[in-house]
Amino acid sequence: MPASVTPLSRERIAELTERETARLNERTQASHQMYDRARHSLAGGVASSYQLRDPWPLYLERGDGPKVWDVDGNEMWDFHNGFGSMVQGHAHPAIGGAVEGRYRFGTHFAAPTEDAIVVGEELANRWGLPKWRYTNSGSESTMDAIRIARALTGRTTVLKIFGSYHGHHDTVMVSIGVEYDAIGPREAPNSLPYGGGIPQSTVDEVFAVHFNDAESMEKRIVALDKEGRKPACVIMEAAMMNLGVVLPQPGYLEAVREITERHGVVLIFDEVKTGLTIAPGGATDRFGVTPDIATLAKALGGGFPTGAIGMTEEVAAVVESGGVYQVGTYNGNPLVMAACRANLLEVLTPDAYAHLTHLNDRILAGCDAVIEEFGLPGYTVGIGSKGCVTFSTVPVIDYPTFKENQDVELTDLTWVYNVNRGIFMTPGREEEWTLSVTHTDEAIDAYVGVFRELAAELTS
Repeated sequence: MPASVTPLSRERIAELTERETARLNERTQASHQMYDRARHSLAGGVASSYQLRDPWPLYLERGDGPKVWDVDGNEMWDFHNGFGSMVQGHAHPAIGGAVEGRYRFGTHFAAPTEDAIVVGEELANRWGLPKWRYTNSGSESTMDAIRIARALTGRTTVLKIFGSYHGHHDTVMVSIGVEYDAIGPREAPNSLPYGGGIPQSTVDEVFAVHFNDAESMEKRIVALDKEGRKPACVIMEAAMMNLGVVLPQPGYLEAVREITERHGVVLIFDEVKTGLTIAPGGATDRFGVTPDIATLAKALGGGFPTGAIGMTEEVAAVVESGGVYQVGTYNGNPLVMAACRANLLEVLTPDAYAHLTHLNDRILAGCDAVIEEFGLPGYTVGIGSKGCVTFSTVPVIDYPTFKENQDVELTDLTWVYNVNRGIFMTPGREEEWTLSVTHTDEAIDAYVGVFRELAAELTS
């Protein structure tokens, strides 16, 4: 936070946003044409609702290392990285070579291969969880993890962190994004469906508490137990990654681990975003707190769709006994496992993590200097390959502080301003940058330079 904050003109923010949006629309006419074609066969013209943009999405053509090109030929440094999946950079030769080598021996059998064993061994070493299974996405990983926890405990209720996103299956599409006045009381936040198609009966089985508040978590567990609805599990990100970046306060995760153990509640760390991106063994490694189950996806596959579930011996027993059917035709697909093996053993090495730390330290320091120089209402936060500028004068520690304080208009302006100057970022106030092992000091300087340009325009 700067020593003194410069008041920003709402009119100036609106003026810049209008100017930059018009400029982006002019620069993306090929995307416009592709959208006109795509919307006849794809719902909304996209493969996922998170790819939407008004008046049309940006269609990408290729990526190489730390850069991407859209169909208009616009070249951009990629700080989006596939919603954090591409910490390896695009078209990494080690992963490409592994996939090419695997292809000629067959790409799918629905039977185990040696690469699946090697990947499991490496994940066990990194996470300290002995048993692993595979899925094909983060949503599948969290879905299966919750089912396993329910089978282990014989209970159905799920407790989650308000505002956290854990995939798109019904159970976790509850209490994610709502208006500030819809959050509900601090000690018992509301359970609200995230969009249509989610049965009320499912919503009624899911309860939420706020991040960085272990005391409220215990009180909620006790209250639900008295009602005969003791949770089967707590599912949470150890560091929240869809409110920008929100780190756990000292002692919070340790308290959560102690509370869940004492009450016999399975602790699931959703590491779909933190896994392999903030440390070799994700948040479990970085913070030194081991859950009962960890779920992975995104960065694990090196650009290929996959996921994984790590378990203690006790948890894994309900799968190994046949009590839970953890299945999937493409689980452990040999082409994907070849990519995962190369990713873990050849790309995401100790040297790679040292490089990511160097880059993130540099981008955080550069953005901090800009914030201080221009008195911007915000601060930086980062860990591993992840980070962001949070436009708030109040530290964001949970969903209510995020929803009440972060500057939405300024965040929206920042995205379009960045794209117009060759910085491809995740859209929206919820996201953050992800660096890759192929990023360089030049990429960091470009990012900070654009941020400084924006700050100068905002305060001129």
